[in-house]
This record gives sequence, C-alpha cells and structure tokens, in this order.
Amino acid sequence: MLRRRGRGKDDPTVRTPEPHASGAKPPALPPEFVPKHVAIVMDGNGRWANERGLPRIEGHKRGEAVVLELARGAIEIGVKWLSLYAFSTENWKRSPDEVRFLMGFNRDVIRRRVDELDEMGVRVRWAGRKPRLWRSVVNELQAAEVRTQHNEVMNLTMCVNYGGRAEIGDAAREIARLAAAGKINPERVDERTLARYLYQPEMPDVDLFIRPSGEQRTSNFMLWQAAYAELVFQDTLFPDVDRRHLWSACEAYARRDRRFGGAIDRAAAGEPADAAREGN
Repeated sequence: MLRRRGRGKDDPTVRTPEPHASGAKPPALPPEFVPKHVAIVMDGNGRWANERGLPRIEGHKRGEAVVLELARGAIEIGVKWLSLYAFSTENWKRSPDEVRFLMGFNRDVIRRRVDELDEMGVRVRWAGRKPRLWRSVVNELQAAEVRTQHNEVMNLTMCVNYGGRAEIGDAAREIARLAAAGKINPERVDERTLARYLYQPEMPDVDLFIRPSGEQRTSNFMLWQAAYAELVFQDTLFPDVDRRHLWSACEAYARRDRRFGGAIDRAAAGEPADAAREGN
C-alpha cells in the first residue's frame, strides 16, 4: 500500500493562515532562533470570566478562538510543534458542572475546528490518559489524529487529561511490564528508553514554555520534555492572548543564551567582560 504524500507548506492544497486582524506580521527571526517546540498553559479563563461577572464557562468558550489564533501565529513564525494544556489530570477536582462542560467543550472544539486545522496542514495529536476521559472525547481526538496524520506544516498536540507526572508514571509502568515479560533488559533502561514510552514519542523537547495569566509555575505540564525549556511568563489572561503574545515570547527566546549545562570561559577566550551574559 502506497503511503499518502505528506502535506507540507508548499503543497498547493494547504491554506495560508488568515492574517492578524491588525495586519501585524511575525518578527523576522533567523530560523535557528525560532523555537521548534512551544508549550503553552491555557490559564486564566475562569478569572477572565469572573472579572466580567460571567460564569466561568464563558472564559473557556472565549479560549476556543485563541487556540486557532495561536496555531496560525505558530505557522507564520515557523514553530513546528505547539502543545496546549487543555485539561489536566488535576482538573477533575473542579466542580462536576465545570468538568462536564470542559469534557464536552474539548470534544466539540476539535470537531468544529478540525476542518480549518487540516486545511492549514496542521497535524493534530493527543497526549493524555484514556481512563476517566469521556469516550466521545477520545473518539473525536483519535479521529482528528487519523484525518490529519499526513500533514507536515505543524504539529498541534492537545493535552487532554494530561499530567507530567502521570505521563512519566505511565511510561515507567509499561517499561516495568515489558521488563517482567523479558522483553526489556532492566540493566539497559535509561533516559532514551523512557522517552520511547511517553505519550508522543516523536515529540521533541520543549524549547519555549509560555504561561499567561500572571502565574509563574509549570503546573505539572511537560515535566520531562521541558527539562531545559526557556520559561516566559505573561500577565495576559488566556482569553485575551493572540499570536502577538506568542511572537513576543519567541523574541524573548531568541535573546536567551541556551547552554544546556555547558559554560564558556570568556576570559580565557580573550573576550571582553561586556560580552558575557549572566549565567554559570
């Protein structure tokens, strides 16, 4: 059976993202300074609604348009992987009414928006646990994965019923099961082994981790993948975020000095003191 040709940016069937309403364009960053993988915590929906005297669900509804806006902006600036924290393993603690709404909402957002995502060449992926998740939500996410599996412009990972600790725990459980069955040598298990059993093994490490809403924590999101991510915290509540916030974070990322544990002895290299940046 012949594999269907991948739909990249140059494919004539791929639609260019709608421009920003203001006419704003992405900053002209060299490709090597654009983060390959951006992870975003979709935070502040409830507070946005509370500040306006609205039910919390109205903030979530407003966030739907932001998902598409961020996908468009990511494509325009050249981000290849965008991961969105849509529903965490801890969100089950919320009121039954809000959980019920979020389950149906996540399902319906994918159903309503998969056409446009597919037209833009976006490959939809799902990361998260299946237990407890509504069957209709799982079905919609899996159908979107199958439909868009040949798209190559960008990967959009919807993290639904996701937790960083849960992901690592699930990977460790599967490795333990395979080791008990004699299919894996426990003495050869290392970081690369565990990475192969994460929810999306093809996913590269997170380069840029963005959290809007003014909070400054990672909240159990992408703990493994974001080990060396650059963190950018923004004060804007998620329903008010647009692609310009993403671009601003990408500009901040481009200015960071990423060493991954390494260091440069600038004095020994004969560089002037003002050439050094902060760091060890």
